[in-house]
Amino acid sequence: MTVSRIIAGLAGGRRLRTPPGNATRPTSDRVREGLFSALAAWNGTSDGTVGEQLAGQSFLDLFAGSGAVGLEAASRGASRVVCVEKNRRTAALIADNARDTGLSRSVDAVAQAVEGYLAGRQTPPAFDIIWFDPPYALAEPDLDGLIGLAVTGLLADDGLIAVERSSRTRTPVFPEGMVSWANRYGETVVHLAQPDRERP
Repeated sequence: MTVSRIIAGLAGGRRLRTPPGNATRPTSDRVREGLFSALAAWNGTSDGTVGEQLAGQSFLDLFAGSGAVGLEAASRGASRVVCVEKNRRTAALIADNARDTGLSRSVDAVAQAVEGYLAGRQTPPAFDIIWFDPPYALAEPDLDGLIGLAVTGLLADDGLIAVERSSRTRTPVFPEGMVSWANRYGETVVHLAQPDRERP
């Protein structure tokens, strides 16, 4: 079993267990640090305490794998984190990691396919931040459809969606009325989008 870690915040430096083999593709420390720096800039907490950067925010981690991104969000102050991972053993590992890092009160691991979770949860409470880290092999039209479900059903009116993709894939299609931008980290691109507040 390989080992990852939480980068910063309340549980910064704590080790995380990850599934054996190549069943998951963990988000690198560089990409995670870049993501959370972007989130802090987005919500105006860049100058605050790292453990409070996401204070009071809710975070949905889709295709969660080991849960490293969702657990990082909890470590940085997110009050509600839901990690959705279809593999039951891997979802159980997320729960174990949450317990071992002292973050279990704010982290819920759901053993369910993302498609089923999104189709069955089209009601509040909404999430402030939704993170997608799908397999790079997921067909782009399928990803676009899942993003549409998440945005229309589970994203808060002033929320943000972030999607990790290979730099060799096209930009995801976000629903009409959203403004998007992207940050590149080597061969990885994180696409971010939020409702366009300038639109009537």
